[in-house]
Amino acid sequence: MNAIQPNRAHPTEPVAYRLTVDAYHRMIEAGIFAEDDHVELIEGELRAMPPINAGHAGKNKRLNQLFSRRAQDLAIVAVQDPLTLPEHSEPEPDLMLLRPRDDFYEGTNPTPADTLLVVEIADTSLRYDRNTKLPLYARHRVPETWLIDLKRRRIELYRDPGPDGYRQVLLPDREQFIAPGLLPEMRIQVAELWA
Repeated sequence: MNAIQPNRAHPTEPVAYRLTVDAYHRMIEAGIFAEDDHVELIEGELRAMPPINAGHAGKNKRLNQLFSRRAQDLAIVAVQDPLTLPEHSEPEPDLMLLRPRDDFYEGTNPTPADTLLVVEIADTSLRYDRNTKLPLYARHRVPETWLIDLKRRRIELYRDPGPDGYRQVLLPDREQFIAPGLLPEMRIQVAELWA
């Protein structure tokens, strides 16, 4: 199988090539990207991600601590790790809850079958997360995605993935308790996200 595949929109137009996850991994192994380059492979295209500001980073740390305390042995908490979506995408969600595995995914990156929850934190990236990444997760059957909107101080829960996106969207208020659908014992009051 070719690592880079042409995408011909019309026979007379220039050919656009899409990277596969395999080609992207070979680029990483070859040292093409610096350690602090923040890129994602989305639908065969390399996307430069904006730098993370203090509010975004702080929310990520808060969620990491909250999830780690509640998950214990129920899930592995992954922070800004790659999620392989065969064959042309490998985003790096802000947080993931993964099915426990003895090797802690040292041999391979997790795939949608390994995910219990994906979390994206958005301030400047809200439109990109909602319009590009969430539909991508749904098409690949990531069971649930939470989108945390820092500017509006709200959380959106996306469940029931399908080819056209998530079929269920919940907008809980601050007093409600929420939990991942696959981990109902991990109850969190929405207000805890903003404390």
